[in-house]
Amino acid sequence: MPHSFGMRARTRHMFRKGFKDHGSPNLSTFMVDYRVGDIVDIKANSSQQKGMPHKFYHGKTGIVYNVTARAVGVICYKVVNGRYLEKRVNIRVEHVKHSKCRKEFLDRVKSNAEKKKEAKATGEHISLKRLPAQPRESRQVSIKGNVPQTLTALPYETTI
Repeated sequence: MPHSFGMRARTRHMFRKGFKDHGSPNLSTFMVDYRVGDIVDIKANSSQQKGMPHKFYHGKTGIVYNVTARAVGVICYKVVNGRYLEKRVNIRVEHVKHSKCRKEFLDRVKSNAEKKKEAKATGEHISLKRLPAQPRESRQVSIKGNVPQTLTALPYETTI
């Protein structure tokens, strides 16, 4: 049983860096613009201990509510006794990155707008709803050269 309950207890694999990915963060990490309302993923960078989030927030997604010179304030939700509490966490920019969770949605909105524009030009009705995978079309298998075979069990034989 573990007996240390520090801030970074049980984070051996959580905070590890990838293969050939050690050292200080790239300068491009600091050049990213964050604005209030952006959706960000929290991923702690173990090479920078300043402004590191608590291990609970590692892997969580939140919304930026405050931007300072070197850090951003992020709103996350934490389940406490069956209710969601809004937690405000101040994290340095080395430990956050823009989330890609809305990319698919925004791409779909853009493609739907194009489809709608084309349909309006041609004057036809188009359904833009997402549909689950439909059953495959029916087909017939030709028997020509593909005769069914009857399979039976082989009788038991001894080789004594």
